[in-house]
Amino acid sequence: MIRAREYPDKAALRRALRARRGALSTAERRRASKQLLRLALRHRLLMRKRRAGFYIPTRHEIDVLPLLERALSLGAACFLPIVPGRGRRKLWFTRLGERPAWFVNRYGIPEYHPPAPRKCRAGALETLFLPLLGFDAEGWRIGMGGGYYDASLAALRNRRHWRKPRLIGVAYAVQEVDRVPRDAWDVPLDGILTERRYLAVRGKAPKTQ
Repeated sequence: MIRAREYPDKAALRRALRARRGALSTAERRRASKQLLRLALRHRLLMRKRRAGFYIPTRHEIDVLPLLERALSLGAACFLPIVPGRGRRKLWFTRLGERPAWFVNRYGIPEYHPPAPRKCRAGALETLFLPLLGFDAEGWRIGMGGGYYDASLAALRNRRHWRKPRLIGVAYAVQEVDRVPRDAWDVPLDGILTERRYLAVRGKAPKTQ
């Protein structure tokens, strides 16, 4: 586990987390992806006829494509994020269909752009699997620093009762931090899925101080 106090700021902590994640071997990554699917099924994170958001893994992010494929096979409506234009932060999510309609965005990440897009905001999803650079056991996350998910989920920031979507952070176990540094705009997770365990944190009222 990484100790946040050993790093002078969030930028240094991000560099350490990227290095730790990047040091995993190809074999370790493949095993982790298989373990993710087993745990997701065991904890009923993939349900029939649900609206679920996923992501296309990049920059050594843990691979959630097996989860996406299983969700599709269960009949779930599956969505992927679209990065907005420059100067904007709120993500759109487009529903995957049978037609190939892929576009590579300015970050080099594939996005699904069908001719007649069925798109929605994060609040229309029931479950959202989102990538993490780091996380702690109270459900706080460190992202890549772009602020896209923070802006897209801002309405959930002060929630006290159940609201959509259910936020499931996905990461390797080595990305755990003892205590994530927190900012006023951070949104806590409802659960964390790694190749070793699923940790449900919803209902624990994560502390901001």
